[in-house]
Amino acid sequence: MSAAATSSSDVSPKRAAILKAAAQLFMAAGYATVSMDSVAKEAGVSKATLYAHFAGKEALFGAIVGERCAAIAAEAETLVSAAASTDRALRETGRLWMRFLLEPKSIAIHRIVIAECARFPDLAAAFYAAGPAVGRAWLMRRLAEEQRLGRLRADADPGVAADHLMGLLRGELYLRTMLGGPTPDDAAVNAVVDQAVAVFLRAYGVSAP
Repeated sequence: MSAAATSSSDVSPKRAAILKAAAQLFMAAGYATVSMDSVAKEAGVSKATLYAHFAGKEALFGAIVGERCAAIAAEAETLVSAAASTDRALRETGRLWMRFLLEPKSIAIHRIVIAECARFPDLAAAFYAAGPAVGRAWLMRRLAEEQRLGRLRADADPGVAADHLMGLLRGELYLRTMLGGPTPDDAAVNAVVDQAVAVFLRAYGVSAP
């Protein structure tokens, strides 16, 4: 999946300032205590300008997540297109994805959603639609393409395969980091990715002719 082309409003300085300000406020104070007024003040824009770009906090939070995910999706597409094999493509994509998930900013966003989802179900829905759902759909399409090329089992459901791969990747290492552990180094991330891809290919790969 290629990242969608951005419109003129998407790249406007005011929109960028709003997203930057909102991200800083959410990460510093959580979701519930941040108001649209405080975002407008921090961004240096009027409330009218803020609401012209975003209907509410859920849309604003979703846009923050969506922009980060769009950038990673575009980078992943480039890696996959240049990879010489399915194994290499999965390892390169897995490393990129895991490093993205384990970044302090990504961890902070996920913690906000977990902490607030019971009180603000619309926040959880916006986060899922802009983040995990986008990543899952991209991975499904890439796995389906690998099936079409005869590189993965043709009888497998791409959605189930995508869920299995994501589950293998986002395991103990991610959980420990979410619970306050240190950001893992590259060696730890690479080990998790290599093991996950090896298991995945044993289940979904095809034997060489």
